[in-house]
Amino acid sequence: MSVRPATQREILIATIADLLSGVRTVAVGASSPIPAAGAMLLRARNEIRGRERVRIVVLGSREHNFFTNGAVELFDCAAQGRIDAFFLGGGQIDGQANINLVGTGDYPVSTVRWPGSFGSAFLYYVVPRVILFREEHSPRVFVDKVDFVSAPGTSEGIVRNGGPHALLTGMALFGFDKTRKRFDLRSAHRGVSAVDVKAATGFDYDAPASVPMTAEPDAETLALLRGRVTGELAECYPQFVGALEAERAA
Repeated sequence: MSVRPATQREILIATIADLLSGVRTVAVGASSPIPAAGAMLLRARNEIRGRERVRIVVLGSREHNFFTNGAVELFDCAAQGRIDAFFLGGGQIDGQANINLVGTGDYPVSTVRWPGSFGSAFLYYVVPRVILFREEHSPRVFVDKVDFVSAPGTSEGIVRNGGPHALLTGMALFGFDKTRKRFDLRSAHRGVSAVDVKAATGFDYDAPASVPMTAEPDAETLALLRGRVTGELAECYPQFVGALEAERAA
């Protein structure tokens, strides 16, 4: 019996699991189903392969959250170096990995307002492996310079343990060079060309002469994702799971 090919979102989830390889504790925000699925996939894969146990904190979840004091405990653990990976996004992200969660236009008279920075600046500084994630890939999101810096990608003259590890979008995967303060295109997802990525990105970045296609999940990974991981994810993201299953059936 043939296995149905991975959907675009399943490719993102599997890519996140690969980006998290080697971490022991990963935290995920309350509205981040794809990052949460990637963390759960890594945990499941490690368990069946006899690798190191992965601890997951999904804020807002009862089953996948060992914290008892929510975000306060997250910040405490991050400050103590006990959170290895976290995910950040933004209404805008620029070529130096600065993120904007406040709004567009000249602050404080912003033409568009977003929820706010919350703890992004703090976590960006102290969590060693921050993965930037935004499913939408367009020039309005990926800009040359953000209108407001909620959290800077790099910092001068201070000791900083955290920062951007990679940027994953609905079109491509980028790495980030903290010394050069610049992204590099590592791969484009199935059906997306390097030209497509360039046209949808408002900042400059480095790219190889031939851009590879993002690796797709193998049969074992798809079986875990479509079985155990989907079941675990339904506890905190039932609507997303319904959409995911509809995409698989299409």
